[in-house]
Amino acid sequence: MAAKEDPAVTNFREYIRCKTVHPDPDYRTCTEFLKRQGKELGAEVKVYEKFPGNPVVIFTLPGTDPSLPAILLNSHTDVVPVYPEHWKYDPFSAHKDEKGDIYGRGTQDMKCVGMQYVEALKRLKKNGNGNFLRTIHLSFVPDEEVSGIRGMCWFIKSEDFKALNVGFAMDEGYANPGEECFVFYGDRCPWHIWVCCPGQPGHGSQFLPNTAGEKLRRVIDRFLAFRDAEEQRLKDDPTLSLGHTTTLNLTMLKGGVQFNVVPAELSVGFDVRVPPTQDFEELEERFRGWCQEVDESVTLEMGEQTKIPQTTCVEDGKSSWWDAFAGACKKE
Repeated sequence: MAAKEDPAVTNFREYIRCKTVHPDPDYRTCTEFLKRQGKELGAEVKVYEKFPGNPVVIFTLPGTDPSLPAILLNSHTDVVPVYPEHWKYDPFSAHKDEKGDIYGRGTQDMKCVGMQYVEALKRLKKNGNGNFLRTIHLSFVPDEEVSGIRGMCWFIKSEDFKALNVGFAMDEGYANPGEECFVFYGDRCPWHIWVCCPGQPGHGSQFLPNTAGEKLRRVIDRFLAFRDAEEQRLKDDPTLSLGHTTTLNLTMLKGGVQFNVVPAELSVGFDVRVPPTQDFEELEERFRGWCQEVDESVTLEMGEQTKIPQTTCVEDGKSSWWDAFAGACKKE
Protein backbone atom coordinates (compact mmCIF):
# COMPACT_ATOMS: atom_id res chain seq x y z
CA MET A 1 0.00 0.00 0.00
CA ALA A 2 1.43 3.38 -1.01
CA ALA A 3 2.27 5.78 1.78
CA LYS A 4 0.00 8.81 2.04
CA GLU A 5 1.60 11.90 0.56
CA ASP A 6 2.31 14.81 2.88
CA PRO A 7 -0.11 17.68 2.14
CA ALA A 8 2.85 20.03 1.73
CA VAL A 9 4.15 17.86 -1.12
CA THR A 10 0.68 17.65 -2.67
CA ASN A 11 0.38 21.45 -2.60
CA PHE A 12 3.83 21.86 -4.11
CA ARG A 13 3.00 19.50 -6.96
CA GLU A 14 -0.23 21.34 -7.68
CA TYR A 15 1.74 24.58 -7.83
CA ILE A 16 4.11 23.05 -10.40
CA ARG A 17 1.11 22.09 -12.55
CA CYS A 18 0.12 25.76 -12.80
CA LYS A 19 1.60 26.40 -16.25
CA THR A 20 3.11 29.81 -15.62
CA VAL A 21 5.64 29.39 -18.42
CA HIS A 22 6.72 32.17 -20.74
CA PRO A 23 5.83 33.46 -23.26
CA ASP A 24 2.19 32.87 -22.26
CA PRO A 25 2.03 32.18 -18.50
CA ASP A 26 -1.28 31.02 -17.02
CA TYR A 27 -1.37 33.36 -14.01
CA ARG A 28 -5.15 33.03 -13.61
CA THR A 29 -4.99 29.37 -12.53
CA CYS A 30 -1.95 30.14 -10.39
CA THR A 31 -3.67 33.04 -8.62
CA GLU A 32 -6.68 30.88 -7.74
CA PHE A 33 -4.32 28.27 -6.32
CA LEU A 34 -2.51 30.89 -4.25
CA LYS A 35 -5.77 32.32 -2.93
CA ARG A 36 -6.67 28.87 -1.59
CA GLN A 37 -3.24 28.58 0.03
CA GLY A 38 -3.66 31.98 1.64
CA LYS A 39 -7.04 31.01 3.00
CA GLU A 40 -5.62 27.77 4.47
CA LEU A 41 -2.85 29.81 6.08
CA GLY A 42 -5.37 32.22 7.58
CA ALA A 43 -3.75 35.19 5.87
CA GLU A 44 -5.25 38.31 4.40
CA VAL A 45 -4.94 37.98 0.61
CA LYS A 46 -4.79 40.89 -1.82
CA VAL A 47 -4.17 40.91 -5.57
CA TYR A 48 -2.66 43.94 -7.33
CA GLU A 49 -2.68 44.13 -11.11
CA LYS A 50 -1.32 47.28 -12.70
CA PHE A 51 -0.56 45.37 -15.90
CA PRO A 52 -3.55 43.25 -16.99
CA GLY A 53 -2.85 39.56 -16.70
CA ASN A 54 0.17 40.05 -14.41
CA PRO A 55 -1.09 39.77 -10.82
CA VAL A 56 0.99 40.47 -7.73
CA VAL A 57 -0.44 38.35 -4.90
CA ILE A 58 0.21 39.38 -1.29
CA PHE A 59 -0.47 37.31 1.84
CA THR A 60 -0.39 39.19 5.15
CA LEU A 61 -0.21 37.75 8.66
CA PRO A 62 -0.59 40.75 11.03
CA GLY A 63 1.86 40.90 13.91
CA THR A 64 1.04 41.73 17.51
CA ASP A 65 2.89 45.03 17.01
CA PRO A 66 2.11 46.12 13.43
CA SER A 67 3.95 49.41 13.98
CA LEU A 68 7.27 47.54 13.73
CA PRO A 69 8.93 47.11 10.31
CA ALA A 70 7.57 43.96 8.68
CA ILE A 71 9.18 40.86 7.18
CA LEU A 72 8.69 40.18 3.46
CA LEU A 73 9.09 36.67 2.04
CA ASN A 74 9.22 37.08 -1.74
CA SER A 75 8.99 34.56 -4.56
CA HIS A 76 8.08 34.68 -8.23
CA THR A 77 5.42 32.58 -9.92
CA ASP A 78 6.68 32.54 -13.51
CA VAL A 79 9.08 30.02 -15.04
CA VAL A 80 11.32 29.99 -18.11
CA PRO A 81 10.40 28.17 -21.36
CA VAL A 82 11.05 24.47 -21.76
CA TYR A 83 12.26 22.04 -24.42
CA PRO A 84 9.83 19.18 -23.64
CA GLU A 85 11.71 16.72 -25.87
CA HIS A 86 14.68 16.94 -23.50
CA TRP A 87 12.63 16.10 -20.40
CA LYS A 88 12.28 12.65 -18.90
CA TYR A 89 8.70 13.48 -17.85
CA ASP A 90 6.18 16.15 -18.80
CA PRO A 91 7.66 19.33 -17.24
CA PHE A 92 4.23 20.39 -15.94
CA SER A 93 3.05 17.02 -14.66
CA ALA A 94 4.95 17.27 -11.34
CA HIS A 95 5.78 13.59 -11.76
CA LYS A 96 7.09 11.92 -8.59
CA ASP A 97 9.19 8.81 -9.04
CA GLU A 98 9.68 5.86 -6.71
CA LYS A 99 12.49 7.69 -4.87
CA GLY A 100 10.25 10.68 -4.20
CA ASP A 101 12.05 12.94 -6.67
CA ILE A 102 9.68 15.46 -8.27
CA TYR A 103 10.18 16.57 -11.87
CA GLY A 104 8.86 19.87 -13.16
CA ARG A 105 9.75 23.29 -14.51
CA GLY A 106 9.94 25.66 -11.57
CA THR A 107 10.60 23.02 -8.91
CA GLN A 108 13.78 24.88 -7.91
CA ASP A 109 13.33 28.29 -9.54
CA MET A 110 11.42 29.05 -7.51
CA LYS A 111 8.11 27.43 -6.64
CA CYS A 112 9.71 25.26 -3.97
CA VAL A 113 10.71 28.40 -2.04
CA GLY A 114 7.24 29.95 -2.26
CA MET A 115 5.67 26.76 -0.92
CA GLN A 116 8.32 26.40 1.78
CA TYR A 117 7.39 29.85 3.09
CA VAL A 118 3.70 28.93 3.14
CA GLU A 119 4.14 25.48 4.66
CA ALA A 120 6.58 26.69 7.32
CA LEU A 121 4.10 29.33 8.46
CA LYS A 122 1.25 26.81 8.44
CA ARG A 123 3.31 24.53 10.65
CA LEU A 124 4.28 27.30 13.04
CA LYS A 125 0.64 28.28 13.45
CA LYS A 126 -0.45 24.66 13.90
CA ASN A 127 2.15 24.15 16.63
CA GLY A 128 0.98 27.23 18.51
CA ASN A 129 3.87 29.46 17.45
CA GLY A 130 1.86 31.66 15.14
CA ASN A 131 1.65 34.83 17.23
CA PHE A 132 4.34 36.85 15.49
CA LEU A 133 5.58 40.12 16.92
CA ARG A 134 6.11 41.56 13.46
CA THR A 135 3.75 41.45 10.52
CA ILE A 136 4.79 38.91 7.87
CA HIS A 137 4.01 39.43 4.19
CA LEU A 138 4.41 36.86 1.43
CA SER A 139 4.65 38.25 -2.09
CA PHE A 140 4.14 36.16 -5.22
CA VAL A 141 5.19 38.22 -8.22
CA PRO A 142 4.96 37.66 -12.00
CA ASP A 143 7.33 38.54 -14.82
CA GLU A 144 10.59 37.95 -12.91
CA GLU A 145 12.08 35.75 -15.61
CA VAL A 146 11.63 38.44 -18.28
CA SER A 147 12.72 41.59 -16.39
CA GLY A 148 10.12 42.08 -13.61
CA ILE A 149 8.81 45.29 -15.19
CA ARG A 150 5.20 44.05 -14.92
CA GLY A 151 5.80 42.59 -11.47
CA MET A 152 8.04 43.71 -8.62
CA CYS A 153 9.55 46.65 -10.56
CA TRP A 154 6.35 48.68 -10.51
CA PHE A 155 4.99 47.26 -7.26
CA ILE A 156 8.00 48.29 -5.17
CA LYS A 157 7.45 51.91 -6.26
CA SER A 158 3.73 51.89 -5.38
CA GLU A 159 1.96 53.26 -2.34
CA ASP A 160 0.59 49.76 -1.70
CA PHE A 161 4.13 48.45 -1.28
CA LYS A 162 5.11 51.34 0.99
CA ALA A 163 2.09 50.52 3.16
CA LEU A 164 3.54 47.06 3.79
CA ASN A 165 6.23 48.79 5.92
CA VAL A 166 8.91 46.26 4.94
CA GLY A 167 12.09 46.30 7.01
CA PHE A 168 13.72 43.07 5.84
CA ALA A 169 13.11 40.78 2.87
CA MET A 170 14.13 37.29 1.84
CA ASP A 171 14.09 36.02 -1.74
CA GLU A 172 15.47 33.11 -3.74
CA GLY A 173 18.87 31.50 -3.48
CA TYR A 174 20.47 28.58 -5.27
CA ALA A 175 19.71 24.86 -5.11
CA ASN A 176 22.17 22.65 -3.23
CA PRO A 177 22.26 18.86 -3.69
CA GLY A 178 23.64 18.35 -0.16
CA GLU A 179 22.06 18.84 3.25
CA GLU A 180 23.43 22.36 3.74
CA CYS A 181 21.35 25.50 3.22
CA PHE A 182 23.32 28.32 1.66
CA VAL A 183 22.53 31.89 2.66
CA PHE A 184 23.15 34.55 0.02
CA TYR A 185 23.64 38.17 1.10
CA GLY A 186 23.91 39.77 -2.33
CA ASP A 187 22.93 39.23 -5.92
CA ARG A 188 24.67 39.67 -9.23
CA CYS A 189 23.25 42.31 -11.51
CA PRO A 190 21.78 41.14 -14.84
CA TRP A 191 22.86 42.91 -18.02
CA HIS A 192 21.34 42.10 -21.40
CA ILE A 193 23.64 43.30 -24.16
CA TRP A 194 23.01 43.59 -27.89
CA VAL A 195 25.98 44.22 -30.17
CA CYS A 196 24.98 45.30 -33.70
CA CYS A 197 27.47 44.84 -36.54
CA PRO A 198 26.66 46.61 -39.82
CA GLY A 199 28.66 45.73 -42.92
CA GLN A 200 28.94 45.65 -46.69
CA PRO A 201 25.99 43.71 -48.14
CA GLY A 202 26.07 41.87 -51.44
CA HIS A 203 26.00 38.50 -53.16
CA GLY A 204 27.29 35.46 -51.33
CA SER A 205 29.54 34.43 -54.24
CA GLN A 206 32.05 37.24 -53.62
CA PHE A 207 34.85 38.13 -51.17
CA LEU A 208 33.27 41.36 -50.02
CA PRO A 209 35.26 43.60 -47.67
CA ASN A 210 34.13 44.80 -44.26
CA THR A 211 31.20 42.38 -43.87
CA ALA A 212 28.93 42.14 -40.84
CA GLY A 213 29.95 38.51 -40.36
CA GLU A 214 33.63 39.36 -40.04
CA LYS A 215 32.87 42.03 -37.45
CA LEU A 216 30.51 39.72 -35.57
CA ARG A 217 33.19 37.03 -35.32
CA ARG A 218 35.71 39.47 -33.87
CA VAL A 219 33.15 40.77 -31.36
CA ILE A 220 32.25 37.25 -30.27
CA ASP A 221 35.95 36.35 -29.93
CA ARG A 222 36.54 39.24 -27.51
CA PHE A 223 33.46 38.63 -25.38
CA LEU A 224 33.95 34.87 -25.13
CA ALA A 225 37.65 35.31 -24.31
CA PHE A 226 36.48 37.33 -21.30
CA ARG A 227 34.08 34.48 -20.43
CA ASP A 228 36.95 31.97 -20.60
CA ALA A 229 39.11 34.13 -18.34
CA GLU A 230 36.37 34.48 -15.70
CA GLU A 231 35.69 30.73 -15.77
CA GLN A 232 39.40 29.98 -15.38
CA ARG A 233 39.66 32.46 -12.49
CA LEU A 234 36.89 30.56 -10.69
CA LYS A 235 38.63 27.22 -11.28
CA ASP A 236 42.04 28.50 -10.13
CA ASP A 237 40.93 30.14 -6.87
CA PRO A 238 39.18 27.82 -4.36
CA THR A 239 38.19 30.83 -2.21
CA LEU A 240 35.88 32.10 -4.96
CA SER A 241 32.29 31.08 -5.56
CA LEU A 242 30.26 31.60 -8.71
CA GLY A 243 28.86 34.84 -7.28
CA HIS A 244 32.33 36.40 -7.20
CA THR A 245 32.67 36.12 -10.98
CA THR A 246 31.05 37.79 -13.96
CA THR A 247 29.32 35.17 -16.08
CA LEU A 248 28.80 35.93 -19.76
CA ASN A 249 26.95 33.75 -22.24
CA LEU A 250 26.05 34.17 -25.90
CA THR A 251 22.29 33.61 -25.93
CA MET A 252 20.87 35.35 -29.03
CA LEU A 253 21.76 35.83 -32.71
CA LYS A 254 19.85 37.93 -35.26
CA GLY A 255 20.27 38.67 -38.95
CA GLY A 256 20.38 37.37 -42.48
CA VAL A 257 17.74 37.05 -45.19
CA GLN A 258 18.84 34.03 -47.24
CA PHE A 259 21.91 31.88 -47.89
CA ASN A 260 23.28 33.67 -50.95
CA VAL A 261 22.91 37.20 -49.60
CA VAL A 262 25.57 38.78 -47.39
CA PRO A 263 23.52 40.71 -44.78
CA ALA A 264 23.77 44.41 -44.12
CA GLU A 265 23.69 43.79 -40.36
CA LEU A 266 24.13 40.97 -37.86
CA SER A 267 23.56 41.18 -34.10
CA VAL A 268 24.60 39.08 -31.12
CA GLY A 269 23.07 39.07 -27.65
CA PHE A 270 24.89 38.31 -24.40
CA ASP A 271 23.48 37.55 -20.96
CA VAL A 272 25.89 38.95 -18.36
CA ARG A 273 25.67 38.65 -14.56
CA VAL A 274 27.86 41.17 -12.72
CA PRO A 275 28.85 40.91 -9.02
CA PRO A 276 27.87 43.86 -6.80
CA THR A 277 31.58 44.34 -6.01
CA GLN A 278 32.46 45.03 -9.66
CA ASP A 279 33.15 48.54 -10.94
CA PHE A 280 30.11 48.75 -13.22
CA GLU A 281 31.22 51.77 -15.20
CA GLU A 282 34.68 50.32 -15.88
CA LEU A 283 33.22 47.03 -17.11
CA GLU A 284 30.71 48.71 -19.40
CA GLU A 285 33.44 50.90 -20.88
CA ARG A 286 35.56 47.80 -21.45
CA PHE A 287 32.71 46.14 -23.37
CA ARG A 288 32.14 49.26 -25.46
CA GLY A 289 35.87 49.54 -26.11
CA TRP A 290 35.98 46.03 -27.56
CA CYS A 291 33.23 46.99 -30.00
CA GLN A 292 35.12 50.08 -31.11
CA GLU A 293 38.31 48.03 -31.52
CA VAL A 294 36.48 45.85 -34.03
CA ASP A 295 35.07 48.81 -35.99
CA GLU A 296 33.71 52.26 -35.26
CA SER A 297 30.41 51.24 -36.85
CA VAL A 298 29.81 48.49 -34.26
CA THR A 299 27.36 49.60 -31.56
CA LEU A 300 26.51 48.20 -28.14
CA GLU A 301 22.96 48.57 -26.84
CA MET A 302 21.96 47.80 -23.27
CA GLY A 303 18.63 46.09 -22.69
CA GLU A 304 18.14 45.30 -19.03
CA GLN A 305 20.96 46.72 -16.96
CA THR A 306 20.91 46.65 -13.18
CA LYS A 307 23.59 48.40 -11.14
CA ILE A 308 23.14 47.64 -7.44
CA PRO A 309 26.41 47.69 -5.46
CA GLN A 310 24.81 46.99 -2.07
CA THR A 311 24.96 43.74 -0.14
CA THR A 312 23.27 42.79 3.13
CA CYS A 313 25.43 43.06 6.25
CA VAL A 314 26.24 39.57 7.57
CA GLU A 315 28.63 40.54 10.34
CA ASP A 316 27.58 39.54 13.86
CA GLY A 317 26.66 42.47 16.05
CA LYS A 318 26.32 44.97 13.21
CA SER A 319 22.79 44.23 12.00
CA SER A 320 19.81 43.34 14.17
CA TRP A 321 18.21 41.56 11.19
CA TRP A 322 21.26 39.38 10.57
CA ASP A 323 21.70 38.67 14.27
CA ALA A 324 18.09 37.51 14.54
CA PHE A 325 18.33 35.30 11.46
CA ALA A 326 21.73 33.84 12.31
CA GLY A 327 20.69 33.29 15.92
CA ALA A 328 17.61 31.33 14.86
CA CYS A 329 19.70 29.18 12.54
CA LYS A 330 22.24 28.45 15.29
CA LYS A 331 19.43 27.57 17.69
CA GLU A 332 18.09 25.01 15.20
